[in-house]
Amino acid sequence: MKKNNVVLNKSFLFAAEILDLNEKVIEKRQYQLANQLIRSGTSISANVRESQRAVSTADFTNKLGIALKEAEETDYWLDLIDLKITKVEPKLKKELDELMRLLVSIINSTKRNSKK
Repeated sequence: MKKNNVVLNKSFLFAAEILDLNEKVIEKRQYQLANQLIRSGTSISANVRESQRAVSTADFTNKLGIALKEAEETDYWLDLIDLKITKVEPKLKKELDELMRLLVSIINSTKRNSKK
């Protein structure tokens, strides 16, 4: 993990927790759902990490925007899993919400600062 980078650390730890939940979904033989969850849930962190090597401000906000979209998709899969497959810990949903709020804040702040 990277020192002093909250969004990198939070997204990486969230991806690790998604791996744990994914095991439970696989145990229920919900392979397609497990695949969707793992793809969107780990993509958040991958895009946040990619944003750190962005070649421009637009590239940076684009990568974080993709991470936010993946977070929204993950939220959908978590709701569906919680309803039909296995209990999703409220802590995981809370972490995702915090991560989404953080991404929105960074994107908005970057856009504001790039206009100055």
